[in-house]
This record gives sequence, structure tokens and C-alpha cells, in this order.
Amino acid sequence: MQRSRNDVWVGLFVMVGMAAILFLALKSANLLSLSFQSDYKVTAKFDNIGGLKPKAAVKSAGVVVGRVESITFDDKTFQAKVTLALESRYAFPKDSSLKILTSGLLGEQYVGIEAGAEDKVLVSGDSLSTTQSAVVLENLISQFLFNKAAEGGNAPAGNSTPASGKKK
Repeated sequence: MQRSRNDVWVGLFVMVGMAAILFLALKSANLLSLSFQSDYKVTAKFDNIGGLKPKAAVKSAGVVVGRVESITFDDKTFQAKVTLALESRYAFPKDSSLKILTSGLLGEQYVGIEAGAEDKVLVSGDSLSTTQSAVVLENLISQFLFNKAAEGGNAPAGNSTPASGKKK
């Protein structure tokens, strides 16, 4: 009888440990967000969202104030339409702006919200028009290489010397 009671306690302890590990794995992978705050949804359109994913953080001044709820493609404007779920305890002015930022050099992408100065605040269903798309590292590298190639191909004329070293 004593052995079976110990087995039950050990089994229960193992189950709680497995649940804790699963919870931590989902939380660290940003697949689980436990928030009991009510939220309001706003939309924004971006030319390029880079690697932004649903459930990504929405931050203001480094504080998580919401999550990306969904990402769709608008085939009329050819832009990405991002729906954000912002916690209702945070009120942002209607003229706030959004940027897609990256944590570190190659980290995960998130939406940064910069508060505006207008008196009216965002409510559910509003759309933000001032957005800045993601900076794509491959585009920056190709621009840099293209500019360097263009500079290298345009040597100034009249400054060359013959192979003998004497000027003409």
C-alpha cells in the first residue's frame, strides 16, 4: 500500500514537471501568451513586413503593449495588412506611428509603436497610416555592393600615366 502511494506522488510530480517544461517552451517560443487584459484591435499596412510573424510582440519604449494578431495580403494595394491586438490599459494617440524593428542584429522582429501628440486616442477598428517597413538585410547588402561597383567603374579621365611613368 505504501509503495503504490509513493508511485502516485512520483507520477504526479513528473506530470507537473512535464507541464512546466511545456509551458516554458511555448512561452519562450512566443507561441503562448497569457493575458487576462481586454484588448482593442487596430490595423496598419506595410510595404514589407520582413520576417514578422503572428503573435510577435508590439512594444512601446521597450515594454510589450500588445501582440500581432494576424497578417494578410491586400491585393488591391499590394501591401501587407497587419492586425494588432493592443492591451486596453494602454491608450495611444491616433497619430502614432509604427515601425517593424529587429531585436539585435539577427533577432526576431517586432512592431514598435511611437506615440503621437494628438488628443484623440485609438479605439478598436482604427487604422494607422504612418508606418515604416522592415529593413531587409539582404537589400542593404545589395545596395552597398551596387554603389561600390558603380564607384569603381567610373575612374576619372586624364589622370592616367603611361607604363613608362612619364606624363604625356
